[in-house]
Amino acid sequence: MPKIEKKQVVVQEIADKFRSAQTAVIVDYRGLNVEEVTELRAKARAAGIDYKVYKNSMMRFAAKETGFEGLLDVLVGPTAVAFCDSDPVAPAKLLSEFAKTHKALEIKAGMVDGKVLDVQGVQDLAELPPREVLAAKVLGGLNAPISGFVNVLNGNLRGLVVALNAIAEQKQA
Repeated sequence: MPKIEKKQVVVQEIADKFRSAQTAVIVDYRGLNVEEVTELRAKARAAGIDYKVYKNSMMRFAAKETGFEGLLDVLVGPTAVAFCDSDPVAPAKLLSEFAKTHKALEIKAGMVDGKVLDVQGVQDLAELPPREVLAAKVLGGLNAPISGFVNVLNGNLRGLVVALNAIAEQKQA
């Protein structure tokens, strides 16, 4: 396979990942040693995140092809990208936590559901609670009015039972 075709295959792979990923976070890994990069890759794999290093030129072509021109400015220097198809918060959380303990890792930008995020946007995304917690809060919010309605109905029924009981006691007396 000629060299240009190999590059086109890689660009297409990156473009496909951008299209299918719910989230992508781009980082500068300069300053991390081999052990730290290996640790990061292992944590990413365990969380279902695809963490890869690509050439910036290939990333630029893929970003243009997928409409993520907002990422072009950050595609300089050593660049790695973390993609996740299943959890929109996982890459941001993982890389933010890792950057707290490994100051050499620098978050450059991100993408979530087709929108480009700056560094602050990635940090905000990382601070969101997990999907299960958000779902529980939503369900709790939906459940509260129903519980209130049931309590009101129970109160009316209790009042009716108390009144009927009082009438029955009066008639017995």
